[in-house]
Amino acid sequence: MISIRNLDAGYGSVSVLRDVSMEIGEGEIVAVLGSNGVGKTTLNNTLSGLIRPSAGEVTFEGSVISGLPPADIVAHGLIHVPEGRKLFPNLSVRDNLELGSYKRGRANRSQNLDKVLEVFPKLRERIEQLAGTLSGGEQQMVAIGRGLMSEPKVLLLDEPSLGLSPLLVEQMFALIKQINDTGLSLILVEQNVIQSLAIADRAYVIEEGSVTLSGSAAELRENSDLKKSYLGL
Repeated sequence: MISIRNLDAGYGSVSVLRDVSMEIGEGEIVAVLGSNGVGKTTLNNTLSGLIRPSAGEVTFEGSVISGLPPADIVAHGLIHVPEGRKLFPNLSVRDNLELGSYKRGRANRSQNLDKVLEVFPKLRERIEQLAGTLSGGEQQMVAIGRGLMSEPKVLLLDEPSLGLSPLLVEQMFALIKQINDTGLSLILVEQNVIQSLAIADRAYVIEEGSVTLSGSAAELRENSDLKKSYLGL
């Protein structure tokens, strides 16, 4: 569904991504792994249209989307769930979710809200509560639910486990796999290597702005370089 070819991107004269190529197929979970500062956020922002690449291109279902405004990329069906949730803390859970259908999915807002509350039943209990008063795990559910309200074809999840307790991390990854089981393609951008490779179909490892490892999740779980660099084995 998404093809990234020889992508270079950065900020002004500062180059961050260098010759990055990736493929995301229909119905897959593709993990993008790497520590802080390696270029994952720049990749996310480039895919979402917040940054214009200096070279290469991104195609979505055969159409070039690199360089398009963010709203046009959303209209294509690529939805970014940002790091840090970026909720409206003084609005209710309902309002935060419904804002996800502002650009895309408006006609089916009511039905999509019911679907989101089926995936995250705890949010039904919190539906009129202010988003800023929720726990970290509940806020992450709202952020992902808001993305689902946009009727995504591909959902880009940016560090969904960040700041969660170990138990909530496990639950969050189980929910991500549950969402994928409906047929939705996911790009999972994470530092959590073990949990990501447990649910992903394929993965890419980014170091210093370039892809250094790629393959099936099963292959990367057994890769000695990855074990040494990220798992301390």
